[in-house]
Amino acid sequence: MCGIVGYLGSRPVVPLLLGGLKKLEYRGYDSAGVAVAGNGHGLVLRRAQGKLAQLEQLLGLDPPEGTYGIGHTRWATHGPPSERNSHPHTDCTRRIAIAHNGIIENYSGLKDRLRAAGHVFTSDTDTEVIAHLIETHLNGDLAAAVRKTVAELQGAFALTVISSEDPGKIVAARLGAPVIIGVGENESFVASDVLPVLPYTRRVVYLADGEMAVLRQDRIEFTDFAGTPHPHAPEQIHWDAQLAEKGGFRHFMQKEIYEQPVALRETLRGRVKPDQGRVCLCELGAMAEELSRIERVHLIACGTSLHAGLVGKWMMESLAGVPAEVDHASEYRYRDPLVDRRTLGVLISQSGETADTLAAGREAREKGARTLAITNVPASTLTRESDATLLTHAGPEVGVAATKTFSAQLVSLLLLAVEMAQRKGRLGGPEGRQLLDELARIPARLEQLLQRDDVVEAIARRFYRARDFLFLGRGLHYPIALEGALKLKEISYIHAEGYPAGEMKHGPNALIDGDLPVVFLATYQPDLAASELRYQKTLSNMEEVKARDGKVIGLLNEGDEEGRRRCDAVIEIPPTRELLLPLLAVVPLQLLAYHIAVLRGCDVDQPRNLAKSVTVE
Repeated sequence: MCGIVGYLGSRPVVPLLLGGLKKLEYRGYDSAGVAVAGNGHGLVLRRAQGKLAQLEQLLGLDPPEGTYGIGHTRWATHGPPSERNSHPHTDCTRRIAIAHNGIIENYSGLKDRLRAAGHVFTSDTDTEVIAHLIETHLNGDLAAAVRKTVAELQGAFALTVISSEDPGKIVAARLGAPVIIGVGENESFVASDVLPVLPYTRRVVYLADGEMAVLRQDRIEFTDFAGTPHPHAPEQIHWDAQLAEKGGFRHFMQKEIYEQPVALRETLRGRVKPDQGRVCLCELGAMAEELSRIERVHLIACGTSLHAGLVGKWMMESLAGVPAEVDHASEYRYRDPLVDRRTLGVLISQSGETADTLAAGREAREKGARTLAITNVPASTLTRESDATLLTHAGPEVGVAATKTFSAQLVSLLLLAVEMAQRKGRLGGPEGRQLLDELARIPARLEQLLQRDDVVEAIARRFYRARDFLFLGRGLHYPIALEGALKLKEISYIHAEGYPAGEMKHGPNALIDGDLPVVFLATYQPDLAASELRYQKTLSNMEEVKARDGKVIGLLNEGDEEGRRRCDAVIEIPPTRELLLPLLAVVPLQLLAYHIAVLRGCDVDQPRNLAKSVTVE
């Protein structure tokens, strides 16, 4: 979950490292540091506790010079945030500097062994043992020392290493955590994500597990951990670097909420044949043919992606007629899931590097299931390990709290459900055409909804001092209630819970008093009897809250006067079909969380104790 960046070339190295770390700060921001070399004075280390601005201030006072270096921004696992626990870490001789993302599971035993041999440790981290192991193996060839070291490590790691004993070189290694190599003109880059690389080159290589790269200014060598060459042809990245900038918005999260219409259009592009009322997911390859034989679906994810999976369950069962289960990825391995080749494991992860989701996918495959990844990152570990991939095409998302990637996941799941329904002969042309025509209108309806941001901000001003929130919804709205609660607690630190509205009497009613705002998701499809019935029952739940002096915030259909009479505040939602309602309902909840967090003075883009890409279990 930490961020790593490295550079070797003729550009000023410290500004480049700092710029890269700024683009990676979403991965961790409790401390940061750089190690710079190529200045004729060995390694120069600068580290600081706190956000990157603290390191930037330190470097401004005494900027080191050099031609290459590595940088790191930390999300603490072993040892509290402090200067001594900041990366990069060094060995006893300070000839070696290392930045690490991941967890070394056997570090305690290694540390005891190294201490017994006379090594002195200066931090509480698991990472420092790696620097000392490399020290024991280093005899002029840094790559050889790193190979011997990784053979002793258990756990997950992305490593970048430099040494004054073997100058002009950066060694990178990967096992279970992402490493991206940027290939420039007479310069080389390494990072945890493509964002730091994009301003300088679009040619990148994604290291696979068990691979190493030795970066020099004029060439890069790729091998496995045993030293066997693994040649790579660089891939071309098409993301616009400007998409990773704020573009006039106050925060990345705000910008990314407003980018959702564009993100959904990109996710839909080339995948829908509206004249035929059909979906064509050509990128699934042979997997597309297998969808007709799938008899059950396991939707596996964490956090926001899990909420997308809960909506996907409705889509799979109602359109494709396939039983679907939803699992927390962190729990999937422990229940001995019953799967076979007729089971499709749908693995949902914004980054494609979520450790628990990767582990769950491996479990499903070992038991015989087919696996399909839904992710926003091409060539991520999840895409490489799955049988097929459906990319969300949402563009880079920097804010830690997921917004546009969630909406793109919902669209991707709907497209998958429609494709499966078509393969099984359950969705005919006219019915499919109606659904897909309405789906094509969703981006424009989102733009219409975003124009009502001032209404949401006014509601936020009324309720931002609340200590607790309750989010309630029925059917497809229940997962969105969960997501609304998650967004609020993530960035405003207000305690919030999401519940099925029908469960109020089974506990949540005890929380209701005159200080509790209760957000009801009460939109519906008027010409669908089951949808209207759920709406009527939700109105009854509103009455129960009002009878106990609770404050009701309603997400209602445009012009719903019956619902409005029961609400203290109302956000109107444009009409659409029931399966598409979550795409509209989630946006006001994202905005509500955003405005409340801003009013409370919280760090919206970098909430405390969180990081965006959870690469450790």
